[in-house]
Amino acid sequence: MKINYQETTNDLLTRIDIHNKYGGRDIDAWMLEVLALQPGMNILDVACGGGKQCVSFYKDLRGNCTITGGDVNEELLRQARLENEKLGKPFTIMPLNFDERFPFDDNTFDLVSCCFAIYYSSNIPFTIREMHRVLKPGSRLFTTGPMPDNKKVFYDIIRKATGKEIPPMPGSSRYGSEILSAIENAFAHTEVKIFENPLTFKQSAPFMAYTRASLSEDRKLWTSLFDSHESFEHTIQSIHQVSDEYIREHGELVMTKVVGGFIGTK
Repeated sequence: MKINYQETTNDLLTRIDIHNKYGGRDIDAWMLEVLALQPGMNILDVACGGGKQCVSFYKDLRGNCTITGGDVNEELLRQARLENEKLGKPFTIMPLNFDERFPFDDNTFDLVSCCFAIYYSSNIPFTIREMHRVLKPGSRLFTTGPMPDNKKVFYDIIRKATGKEIPPMPGSSRYGSEILSAIENAFAHTEVKIFENPLTFKQSAPFMAYTRASLSEDRKLWTSLFDSHESFEHTIQSIHQVSDEYIREHGELVMTKVVGGFIGTK
């Protein structure tokens, strides 16, 4: 199944910044708590984006680790290389397409992570098998992604503003079902961890910044709502109006991120 989407650095970083400013919990701290990384680990971060997880793992282990980050998006790889340079280039940053065989030997890594990306794979069982193959026996795969009840208020507001149904999102429509099943089938043991993070907006401006970035970042998924820059801006205007009404009625807008952390042990 080919997932048609477009991810850009600016939109992605905007959403991350809003998570940090308006969220009640720190997902990076949660990931580190769940994983309990050990010094000396050899880590592969698949779909590393701008390098956020590479940096988090590196700092948690105080540099006592080997980290490789790979992504198919050259724009995001440039950002990851900048983050790598800030730390003195401790990582290996490289092109990596999880729809193709990984350029690594079997039984190489102590941890393979893939955060908020695996649901864009064209062939989930193939991607999971590649992750399994490059892991050492007893080592772990860690993935994160949105569960079906993720961002309910966000989608409710868009639905009310447009009068249209929300198109299937690759994450929430695939992650807790198809992807979890593929991990369970490939790995000896699987755990599911749930992270909930309420983002509280007292005004609509930051919510709209998040919405604009989200719809722009994944714009090829939203073609049933808009098909041109003009219709995109009209949709944004309608959502802004509904979000203003929501905050006037409720006093605030709380959008809860519901994330599943899947851990597969080889």
